[in-house]
Amino acid sequence: MGGLHAGTAIGIVAVAAGIGLMALGVARQGRAARPWAPARTWAAGERARWRVLRRAAGLAIATARGAAGAGEPAIVTVSDVLRLADEHFHHPGADPRLAAAALRHEYERGACARDCMTDAFG
Repeated sequence: MGGLHAGTAIGIVAVAAGIGLMALGVARQGRAARPWAPARTWAAGERARWRVLRRAAGLAIATARGAAGAGEPAIVTVSDVLRLADEHFHHPGADPRLAAAALRHEYERGACARDCMTDAFG
């Protein structure tokens, strides 16, 4: 009768592994792991900047459409996108070329050619 049964040993190992994972979770306090490679960190930052500028461009288009009168075209500028990126998304000093690219993307995606004018193509 001496010794552990196989089922008991497996149960002890499983409980120990669970306790270890819980201790690791408490130590990390639920934070997500950061990318290890600098290239991945840079790429993640670029994707975040692009996402912010696209949202700001969409907001600029919506704001300009709302401000335009009946039968008037909505006028959206790159400076509007930069201002909204700073004011609403706390993203100051964005690259104007990237903001223009985001505005062009949202302009084409939102079918703005029928009722909008922009300086993003110039």
